[in-house]
Amino acid sequence: MFLIHRLLVLLAVLFAAPVASAALPAEVDGQPLPSLAPVLERVTPAVVNVHTRTRVQVRSSPFFDDPFFRHFFEFPSIPRERVQQSLGSGVVVDAAAGFILTNNHVIDGADDIAVTLQDGREFSAEFVGADRETDLAVIRVRAENLAELRLHESGVLRVGDFVVAVGNPFGLGQTVTSGIVSALGRSGLRGLEYQNFIQTDASINPGNSGGALIDLGGRLVGINTAIFTPSGGNVGIGFAIPARTAGYVMEQLVEHGEVRRGSLGLEVQDLDRNLREALQIPDRLGAVVTRIVEGRPAQRSGLQPGDVIVRIDGRRVGDAQALRGIEGLLPIGREIELDFIRGGRERQVRVEVREDLDARISGRRLDARLDGLALVRIPDRSRATGALVEEVRRNSRAWQSGLRAGDVVVAINQSRVRDLAELRALFPIEGGELSLEIRRRGVAYLVVMK
Repeated sequence: MFLIHRLLVLLAVLFAAPVASAALPAEVDGQPLPSLAPVLERVTPAVVNVHTRTRVQVRSSPFFDDPFFRHFFEFPSIPRERVQQSLGSGVVVDAAAGFILTNNHVIDGADDIAVTLQDGREFSAEFVGADRETDLAVIRVRAENLAELRLHESGVLRVGDFVVAVGNPFGLGQTVTSGIVSALGRSGLRGLEYQNFIQTDASINPGNSGGALIDLGGRLVGINTAIFTPSGGNVGIGFAIPARTAGYVMEQLVEHGEVRRGSLGLEVQDLDRNLREALQIPDRLGAVVTRIVEGRPAQRSGLQPGDVIVRIDGRRVGDAQALRGIEGLLPIGREIELDFIRGGRERQVRVEVREDLDARISGRRLDARLDGLALVRIPDRSRATGALVEEVRRNSRAWQSGLRAGDVVVAINQSRVRDLAELRALFPIEGGELSLEIRRRGVAYLVVMK
């Protein structure tokens, strides 16, 4: 008992001073304590709140779509309107032009986009361009005295570097959280074709999307985009789009209103253990070529099915997803070095990156009336003919004419088309009406555009 009593007395003495003086000192031994406040004072004015409104037509009765009930019970035929609102974040990356980077999913389908600055000013924003495949979008505001935060594309992040996330979680207002870079080159998120994410444990919650990820020098190293969560809350696994990727996509969106991607003309798959042994590949990294598209750059370079691609333009290829991510951000018209393994030996070829307009093309490049629409080639394994409508931007002319994602265009002005290449060959159409025969869930429709 005596020893226990002495121990309790000693603990009381040790902890008495901290309890009596809980506040941290402003400095220790004449040196100020480290603080992110000076950096954040420069950064946070460039991070904005983005809020959108989307009008959705709804019907008040489940019987509206039944012609029997509409006829006999005279339900009103005018649909009612419901307004959906969403909140997110954005970063002013060019104050002079008013360009703001955010996520595509923040503004996708919105009828109205508004931006609120840190100083309380609010502006309507105009849509510049968006890229679903990387979940990035550019909007623009006409305002003076904007603060900006330029993308730090030349920086090299390392796992363990400290980072800070700035955004608007849950619509609470601007919030700052800190953490480290947990991993680089992450992929596997659903719905995105090109993935090369920064993973961080800095808290990212709903509403942070489109906000800034900065390093301790206040440089913009990424755009926050998603979290991994089994419960809906933050579990310390967040993802940001690297500044280098964001910069390339933004440049394309500002110049073209879309991202124009090059293609090597390859189809690949992941390299598993059996394939490694069969193809004499010592490393587990790489992507196996399964098909060379006829007439595309890869065929002219001499690549063959069974070759294992390990590097593109000096960047390691971990798997098929990584290859597609690198390929989708290669500048069109540039010749790049491609390293591959064949017969146990590493080889190298040079391949020119070219755009494959017979695989995917935006409607704006065919006819101004088709702006907001994207067409893609129907997969070879399908027996269907025509060109597939991949996406239609809400409130675009194509949308207002009734075109929707999933439609298949089978004829233009009564000229049948078997694929996207034949459809492209029918343009430009000089004057007059533009009529599109489409198939939607097996039903034929005619869309006429003036």
